[in-house]
Amino acid sequence: MLKKASCKICRRLGQKVFLKGEKCLSPKCPFIKRPYAPGPKKKRTTGHLSEYGKQLREKQKIKFYYGLRETQFKNYVKDILKKRSKMSDSTQTLLKKLERRLDNVIFRLGFARSRAQARQMVSHSYFLVDGKPVNIPSFLVKPNMVISFKESKKTKTLIKNLSSLLKNYQPPQWLRLDKEKMEGHILSEPDASEMQDSDISAVFEFYAK
Repeated sequence: MLKKASCKICRRLGQKVFLKGEKCLSPKCPFIKRPYAPGPKKKRTTGHLSEYGKQLREKQKIKFYYGLRETQFKNYVKDILKKRSKMSDSTQTLLKKLERRLDNVIFRLGFARSRAQARQMVSHSYFLVDGKPVNIPSFLVKPNMVISFKESKKTKTLIKNLSSLLKNYQPPQWLRLDKEKMEGHILSEPDASEMQDSDISAVFEFYAK
């Protein structure tokens, strides 16, 4: 889904959506070198976006940030729009649902360098949730759940790479990482303040039409 064009996506959106793991945090990140939209100079514009353009851009930011296909993301938003009148905060509901996806949690725990890699690892049955195998990236975790590696997947190479990757890593406050056991514990619901900075109301307006 997001291969060669991933760096161009960030440049087009005018904001990093962290599609390439560690590269996005390094000085070699193309967005740092060229923080403008790709394409010929004469075609670039910093002009005023229409309301629809703003809504589309915000939708794209969140969708690419979590690595979702259009249909997947649309279903999440549409489902919340149907129940919106019964919710105290639909924005937090959407963000928390996206954060609770198993592929995102694997990434947040530091077990993968990107959400794309995390999704692939989940699909290839690398993980157990409360001791049971789960290979569905969209599986939603809940507080008190424990995520661990399948013993058959804990190769020496994997453990060595993870030990180096996790040495100075701290996950978000709603997660606890046991670096010795290579386990993740879900402590609470996600904290919306730690999530992607986007105008979620514009996303709802985009799909409400």
